[in-house]
Amino acid sequence: MAAIAHDVDADALVKSSDPKHPANLICSLCRQFYGHGWVTGTGGGVSIRHDNHIFLAPSGVEKELMQPENIFVMDYASQEYIRRPLWAVLVTLLCEAGMQGRKDVFEISQIEQIKGISRGGTGSTEIAEGGRKLGNLGYFDTMRMPIIENTAHEEDLKDSLEKAMLEWPEACAVLVRRHGVYVWGKDVTQAKTQAESLDYLFQLAVEMHKLGLKWT
Repeated sequence: MAAIAHDVDADALVKSSDPKHPANLICSLCRQFYGHGWVTGTGGGVSIRHDNHIFLAPSGVEKELMQPENIFVMDYASQEYIRRPLWAVLVTLLCEAGMQGRKDVFEISQIEQIKGISRGGTGSTEIAEGGRKLGNLGYFDTMRMPIIENTAHEEDLKDSLEKAMLEWPEACAVLVRRHGVYVWGKDVTQAKTQAESLDYLFQLAVEMHKLGLKWT
């Protein structure tokens, strides 16, 4: 991807008094995620698509102290950077996870928190009798998440990530071995709540493994 030097107009993209503006919201989310213990040591990040732009958090920045001026902005159509802080490194990573059974997929079932996971990362807003979201997994479903191998450079994950997303259309996330997890949703709220649900499920699986219990 080409990097385009940012100018005054590009800088204006990350300046807003609206707390829900992507540049402000990313900083707020990262502070919350830091409280979860997810984005420590300058690692991790968040990206949000807004109209024709994608706003991305950098690495190399303490996430609890991150400011809007640290944010990358990419043009969605051309996939070129409109704004790129010269000293920052782009990365998106949330948390680590354990696994058992198949080496290419994380599976877990009959756990209440599965109900917070949508099918395909978007799901449906339709509510069934009893309050269940029709687009989400149910208690007796099995959540399956593909696991791909890590690469030396994050940009080299693009092809394997795209392949995993095509092969696992019901997944809302992809795990990268010895790296972390990429989570998405139809909007910021869904991506955030699914990341929190997955974090709980991963931790639960690790604790069940310690006790010799199966989670599938």
